[in-house]
Amino acid sequence: MKEFTPEELARCNGENDAPTYVAYQGKVYDISNSKMWRSGLHMKRHRAGADLSTDIQAAPHQPDVLERFPQVGVLKAESEPGSELEIPERLARLLKRFPMLRRHPHPMTVHFPIVFVFATAFFTLLYLLTGVPSFEATALHCLWLGIPFTMVAISTGLYTWWLNYQAAPMRAVTIKKRLSLTLLTVMGVLFVWRMADPAVISPVSGAGFLYLLLVLLMFLMVCVIGWFGAELTFPIARD
Repeated sequence: MKEFTPEELARCNGENDAPTYVAYQGKVYDISNSKMWRSGLHMKRHRAGADLSTDIQAAPHQPDVLERFPQVGVLKAESEPGSELEIPERLARLLKRFPMLRRHPHPMTVHFPIVFVFATAFFTLLYLLTGVPSFEATALHCLWLGIPFTMVAISTGLYTWWLNYQAAPMRAVTIKKRLSLTLLTVMGVLFVWRMADPAVISPVSGAGFLYLLLVLLMFLMVCVIGWFGAELTFPIARD
């Protein structure tokens, strides 16, 4: 079995008549004959010539699909001293028993703050259009529930970043962190403001107008945070 360095594996990316190889848990597979890896790109997301040991855990199929293809070598681990992520023994055992805890906690929890922020904006606007007090009360309840769920989403996001990316500096993560903390602050301000002044948005003038702008700003921030989150999970292939 040939021993591949990461640099040698990267050259086997399926481009310019190069073979199409990927690595998984130290084994290098030749997937050149796979229709799903034409031109070295799979599902417009994964590129050949890479180690998929982490990425494949989020795939809709099991890793054994690679066993359909010939193994052509092994991957030589090359890392600088201290670059390996030190995972506590208890966490390592937990991840081994429940692999979904490596990738899934953040995608599972991030939907809750998204829906509660969207619902806050939706019911606030619905109240302004109809004047029905129950819509405004629903918006308040959604805002209140969104605060703890945003904290959970931030926590799981930091965990995923630390575990899967070794907390490496990343533009998308930096933007998400700053906007998420800003979002949480705005949510807290709006909740305290609304509890102190139940009629703040009636009518929409002066302070009420500012309150409405902050509600819409929350909606916009969630959209931007979601965009950069999707960019990490489903990167756009660029030629």
